[in-house]
Amino acid sequence: MTERGEEACRQVDTGMTRVFALFGKRWTGLVVSVLLGGPVHFAELRRAVPGISERMLSDRLTELAAAGLVVREVDGGPPLRVSYRLTEAGRALDPALKELSRWAETYLADGGQCPERFRG
Repeated sequence: MTERGEEACRQVDTGMTRVFALFGKRWTGLVVSVLLGGPVHFAELRRAVPGISERMLSDRLTELAAAGLVVREVDGGPPLRVSYRLTEAGRALDPALKELSRWAETYLADGGQCPERFRG
């Protein structure tokens, strides 16, 4: 039997590291979940994510676009409107986000804590 060093046991999967570098930021998952419903104009997206500021939404959309998950499209005016939609890679997140939502419904109470019956 080969012994593993402590370091090997403590390394995080590189894929998981990349996912949480992007999705570990506040609002990112919520923005993507709204966009899973189809293209959305900036103002509609802001209304759909309560509490997010225009600046934060803009920052998150820029990050998602840089990662190749979102496309920004300028709609001809007047008035000039900007909409956002998910790319194929962004839409591929749908099953994972739905599964996370189901998990939360089962294992996270409204206060964000696991019910006592699931602990231990």
